[in-house]
Amino acid sequence: MTAVRPVQLRGRFLTAVALLIDGGPPDRPFFAALDAQLRRMPHFLADAPLIIDLEKAPDLERAEDLRRLRDELQQRKLAPFAVQNATSAQIAAAADAGLISVIAGHDAPQRPTRRENTSRAAAPARPQVVNRIVTTPVRSGQSIVAEHGDLVVIGHVASGAELIAGGNIHVYGTMRGRAMAGVHGDENARIFCQSLDAELLAIAGLYRTSENLEHEVRKRSVHIFLQDQRLCVETLA
Repeated sequence: MTAVRPVQLRGRFLTAVALLIDGGPPDRPFFAALDAQLRRMPHFLADAPLIIDLEKAPDLERAEDLRRLRDELQQRKLAPFAVQNATSAQIAAAADAGLISVIAGHDAPQRPTRRENTSRAAAPARPQVVNRIVTTPVRSGQSIVAEHGDLVVIGHVASGAELIAGGNIHVYGTMRGRAMAGVHGDENARIFCQSLDAELLAIAGLYRTSENLEHEVRKRSVHIFLQDQRLCVETLA
Protein backbone atom coordinates (compact mmCIF):
# COMPACT_ATOMS: atom_id res chain seq x y z
CA MET A 1 0.00 0.00 0.00
CA THR A 2 1.27 3.48 -0.83
CA ALA A 3 0.04 6.64 0.83
CA VAL A 4 -0.90 9.45 -1.52
CA ARG A 5 -0.43 12.90 -0.08
CA PRO A 6 -3.41 15.20 -0.71
CA VAL A 7 -2.99 18.16 -3.01
CA GLN A 8 -3.08 21.46 -1.13
CA LEU A 9 -4.44 24.59 -2.80
CA ARG A 10 -3.73 27.85 -1.03
CA GLY A 11 -4.62 31.40 -1.92
CA ARG A 12 -1.65 33.69 -2.34
CA PHE A 13 -1.30 37.42 -2.90
CA LEU A 14 0.23 38.19 -6.29
CA THR A 15 1.28 41.67 -7.25
CA ALA A 16 1.30 41.78 -11.04
CA VAL A 17 2.21 44.78 -13.17
CA ALA A 18 0.43 45.43 -16.46
CA LEU A 19 2.46 46.65 -19.44
CA LEU A 20 0.25 48.45 -21.96
CA ILE A 21 1.32 47.97 -25.59
CA ASP A 22 0.14 50.81 -27.83
CA GLY A 23 0.16 49.99 -31.56
CA GLY A 24 1.85 47.13 -33.39
CA PRO A 25 4.81 44.98 -32.34
CA PRO A 26 7.17 46.91 -30.02
CA ASP A 27 10.11 48.47 -31.84
CA ARG A 28 13.50 49.84 -30.83
CA PRO A 29 12.16 53.18 -29.47
CA PHE A 30 9.67 51.24 -27.32
CA PHE A 31 12.41 49.18 -25.69
CA ALA A 32 14.60 52.27 -25.29
CA ALA A 33 11.77 53.98 -23.40
CA LEU A 34 11.24 50.84 -21.31
CA ASP A 35 14.96 50.71 -20.44
CA ALA A 36 14.81 54.33 -19.33
CA GLN A 37 11.83 53.54 -17.12
CA LEU A 38 13.61 50.57 -15.57
CA ARG A 39 16.63 52.74 -14.78
CA ARG A 40 14.37 55.14 -12.90
CA MET A 41 12.72 52.29 -10.97
CA PRO A 42 15.36 49.55 -10.72
CA HIS A 43 13.77 47.67 -7.80
CA PHE A 44 10.08 48.13 -8.50
CA LEU A 45 9.87 45.85 -11.55
CA ALA A 46 12.73 43.43 -10.85
CA ASP A 47 11.36 39.87 -11.12
CA ALA A 48 7.82 41.26 -10.94
CA PRO A 49 5.03 39.14 -12.49
CA LEU A 50 4.07 40.98 -15.67
CA ILE A 51 0.85 41.00 -17.68
CA ILE A 52 0.97 42.25 -21.27
CA ASP A 53 -2.07 44.44 -21.95
CA LEU A 54 -3.12 44.19 -25.61
CA GLU A 55 -6.15 46.48 -25.48
CA LYS A 56 -4.49 49.08 -27.73
CA ALA A 57 -2.51 46.63 -29.87
CA PRO A 58 -5.04 44.79 -32.08
CA ASP A 59 -2.37 44.10 -34.72
CA LEU A 60 -0.05 42.31 -32.31
CA GLU A 61 -1.40 38.82 -33.01
CA ARG A 62 1.54 36.82 -34.37
CA ALA A 63 3.08 34.26 -32.03
CA GLU A 64 6.62 35.14 -33.16
CA ASP A 65 6.07 38.80 -32.23
CA LEU A 66 4.78 37.85 -28.79
CA ARG A 67 7.69 35.44 -28.30
CA ARG A 68 10.13 38.22 -29.18
CA LEU A 69 8.40 40.56 -26.76
CA ARG A 70 8.46 37.90 -24.04
CA ASP A 71 12.18 37.27 -24.59
CA GLU A 72 13.02 40.98 -24.57
CA LEU A 73 11.16 41.42 -21.28
CA GLN A 74 12.83 38.41 -19.70
CA GLN A 75 16.24 39.77 -20.69
CA ARG A 76 15.35 42.83 -18.62
CA LYS A 77 14.66 40.64 -15.56
CA LEU A 78 10.89 40.93 -15.94
CA ALA A 79 8.58 37.92 -15.64
CA PRO A 80 5.84 38.04 -18.32
CA PHE A 81 3.33 35.25 -17.83
CA ALA A 82 0.01 36.42 -19.31
CA VAL A 83 -1.90 38.73 -21.64
CA GLN A 84 -5.11 40.62 -20.97
CA ASN A 85 -7.70 42.39 -23.12
CA ALA A 86 -6.75 40.05 -25.96
CA THR A 87 -8.77 38.95 -28.99
CA SER A 88 -9.32 35.27 -29.73
CA ALA A 89 -6.50 35.37 -32.30
CA GLN A 90 -4.18 37.02 -29.78
CA ILE A 91 -5.07 34.46 -27.11
CA ALA A 92 -4.12 31.65 -29.50
CA ALA A 93 -0.86 33.39 -30.44
CA ALA A 94 -0.08 34.03 -26.76
CA ALA A 95 -0.58 30.34 -25.98
CA ASP A 96 1.97 29.48 -28.70
CA ALA A 97 4.33 31.94 -27.04
CA GLY A 98 3.86 30.34 -23.61
CA LEU A 99 1.58 33.05 -22.22
CA ILE A 100 -1.83 32.52 -20.66
CA SER A 101 -4.83 34.82 -20.94
CA VAL A 102 -6.23 36.45 -17.80
CA ILE A 103 -9.13 38.72 -16.98
CA ALA A 104 -7.64 41.59 -15.04
CA GLY A 105 -8.62 44.98 -13.78
CA HIS A 106 -10.28 46.59 -10.79
CA ASP A 107 -13.27 44.64 -9.54
CA ALA A 108 -15.65 46.67 -7.41
CA PRO A 109 -17.28 44.89 -4.46
CA GLN A 110 -20.23 42.89 -5.71
CA ARG A 111 -23.63 44.32 -4.87
CA PRO A 112 -25.90 41.83 -3.13
CA THR A 113 -28.93 40.66 -5.04
CA ARG A 114 -32.47 41.04 -3.71
CA ARG A 115 -32.53 37.41 -2.67
CA GLU A 116 -29.28 37.81 -0.78
CA ASN A 117 -30.68 40.85 1.03
CA THR A 118 -33.59 38.78 2.33
CA SER A 119 -31.32 35.89 3.32
CA ARG A 120 -28.90 37.55 5.69
CA ALA A 121 -28.73 34.48 7.87
CA ALA A 122 -27.18 32.50 5.04
CA ALA A 123 -24.42 35.06 4.42
CA PRO A 124 -20.92 33.82 5.29
CA ALA A 125 -19.45 35.11 8.52
CA ARG A 126 -16.95 37.93 8.19
CA PRO A 127 -13.39 36.89 9.01
CA GLN A 128 -12.05 37.94 12.38
CA VAL A 129 -10.02 41.14 12.27
CA VAL A 130 -6.37 40.44 13.07
CA ASN A 131 -4.08 43.46 13.06
CA ARG A 132 -0.33 43.12 12.69
CA ILE A 133 2.44 45.28 14.13
CA VAL A 134 6.01 45.09 12.80
CA THR A 135 8.64 46.79 14.99
CA THR A 136 11.67 46.24 12.76
CA PRO A 137 12.58 47.80 9.40
CA VAL A 138 11.21 45.96 6.36
CA ARG A 139 14.08 44.96 4.07
CA SER A 140 14.11 44.83 0.27
CA GLY A 141 12.46 41.64 -0.99
CA GLN A 142 10.33 41.15 2.14
CA SER A 143 6.53 40.87 1.84
CA ILE A 144 4.57 41.65 5.02
CA VAL A 145 0.89 40.68 5.00
CA ALA A 146 -2.01 41.48 7.34
CA GLU A 147 -4.74 39.65 5.47
CA HIS A 148 -7.73 40.55 7.64
CA GLY A 149 -6.73 43.71 9.47
CA ASP A 150 -4.49 46.74 9.67
CA LEU A 151 -0.72 46.63 9.19
CA VAL A 152 1.47 48.91 11.31
CA VAL A 153 5.19 49.23 10.60
CA ILE A 154 7.31 51.05 13.17
CA GLY A 155 10.38 51.72 11.05
CA HIS A 156 11.48 52.24 7.49
CA VAL A 157 10.32 50.22 4.45
CA ALA A 158 13.10 49.64 1.94
CA SER A 159 12.82 49.86 -1.83
CA GLY A 160 11.67 46.51 -3.21
CA ALA A 161 9.72 45.61 -0.04
CA GLU A 162 5.98 45.02 -0.06
CA LEU A 163 3.21 45.75 2.45
CA ILE A 164 -0.22 44.13 1.98
CA ALA A 165 -3.26 44.60 4.20
CA GLY A 166 -6.95 43.87 4.13
CA GLY A 167 -7.43 47.09 6.13
CA ASN A 168 -5.28 50.19 6.63
CA ILE A 169 -1.50 50.53 6.45
CA HIS A 170 0.50 52.76 8.82
CA VAL A 171 4.23 53.35 8.31
CA TYR A 172 6.08 55.27 11.03
CA GLY A 173 9.19 55.82 8.95
CA THR A 174 10.18 56.29 5.32
CA MET A 175 8.02 54.33 2.88
CA ARG A 176 10.12 53.38 -0.18
CA GLY A 177 8.54 50.08 -1.27
CA ARG A 178 5.04 49.06 -2.32
CA ALA A 179 1.97 49.49 -0.09
CA MET A 180 -1.38 47.89 -0.94
CA ALA A 181 -4.31 48.42 1.43
CA GLY A 182 -7.91 47.18 1.23
CA VAL A 183 -6.81 44.24 -0.92
CA HIS A 184 -10.17 42.47 -0.45
CA GLY A 185 -12.03 45.41 -1.98
CA ASP A 186 -12.37 47.74 1.03
CA GLU A 187 -12.55 51.16 -0.63
CA ASN A 188 -12.57 52.87 2.78
CA ALA A 189 -9.07 51.65 3.61
CA ARG A 190 -6.28 54.22 3.92
CA ILE A 191 -2.50 54.37 3.89
CA PHE A 192 -0.59 56.61 6.29
CA CYS A 193 3.16 57.14 6.22
CA GLN A 194 5.61 59.48 7.91
CA SER A 195 7.78 60.09 4.85
CA LEU A 196 6.53 59.18 1.36
CA ASP A 197 8.99 57.83 -1.20
CA ALA A 198 6.98 54.84 -2.38
CA GLU A 199 7.32 52.86 -5.59
CA LEU A 200 3.63 51.95 -5.67
CA LEU A 201 0.52 52.81 -3.65
CA ALA A 202 -2.75 50.94 -4.04
CA ILE A 203 -6.15 50.79 -2.35
CA ALA A 204 -8.78 48.24 -3.40
CA GLY A 205 -6.96 47.63 -6.68
CA LEU A 206 -6.59 51.27 -7.75
CA TYR A 207 -2.95 52.30 -7.76
CA ARG A 208 -0.38 55.01 -8.46
CA THR A 209 3.33 54.59 -9.12
CA SER A 210 6.17 56.85 -8.02
CA GLU A 211 6.28 58.67 -11.33
CA ASN A 212 2.65 59.76 -10.84
CA LEU A 213 3.22 61.33 -7.41
CA GLU A 214 3.33 65.10 -7.15
CA HIS A 215 6.58 66.68 -5.98
CA GLU A 216 4.89 68.43 -3.05
CA VAL A 217 3.89 65.14 -1.38
CA ARG A 218 7.29 63.45 -1.60
CA LYS A 219 9.28 63.09 1.63
CA ARG A 220 6.22 64.36 3.52
CA SER A 221 3.82 62.87 6.05
CA VAL A 222 0.76 61.89 4.04
CA HIS A 223 -2.40 59.85 4.01
CA ILE A 224 -3.74 58.11 0.91
CA PHE A 225 -7.41 57.40 0.28
CA LEU A 226 -9.96 56.77 -2.48
CA GLN A 227 -12.36 59.47 -3.62
CA ASP A 228 -14.61 59.17 -6.68
CA GLN A 229 -12.58 56.18 -7.91
CA ARG A 230 -9.35 58.19 -7.71
CA LEU A 231 -6.37 57.52 -5.48
CA CYS A 232 -5.71 60.76 -3.60
CA VAL A 233 -2.54 61.68 -1.70
CA GLU A 234 -2.72 64.52 0.86
CA THR A 235 -0.13 65.84 3.25
CA LEU A 236 -0.79 65.79 6.98
CA ALA A 237 -0.52 68.98 8.99
